[in-house]
Amino acid sequence: MRALLFVASVMASVVVLFAPASGVPSAPPGVDKLVHLLLFAALAGTGRSAGLPLRPLAVALVAYATASEVLQAVLPIGRSGDVLDALVDVAGIALGLGVVALARRGRRRIRP
Repeated sequence: MRALLFVASVMASVVVLFAPASGVPSAPPGVDKLVHLLLFAALAGTGRSAGLPLRPLAVALVAYATASEVLQAVLPIGRSGDVLDALVDVAGIALGLGVVALARRGRRRIRP
């Protein structure tokens, strides 16, 4: 089940990151960055929960964040790449990994 959550997160990220500009709803300033933060936190959190190793997952997600911004800039979808989006993606990765690490630490303390 945890692997399915990760796969669903990956599929959702592809839809969100590569939807044509015409399909992206307008939102107040800053919402785009919040979406990036939460999307990559979800990818990192569900990836770790699915049992993916920490370092390879983190490296792959940073590469994905970078590649997604480059692809948004070069694909004919009317989107533009943004370095700040990629940095927020990396912050989201750190957030997701941190939440899972804290949750695991808490579970270990509860068990005798």
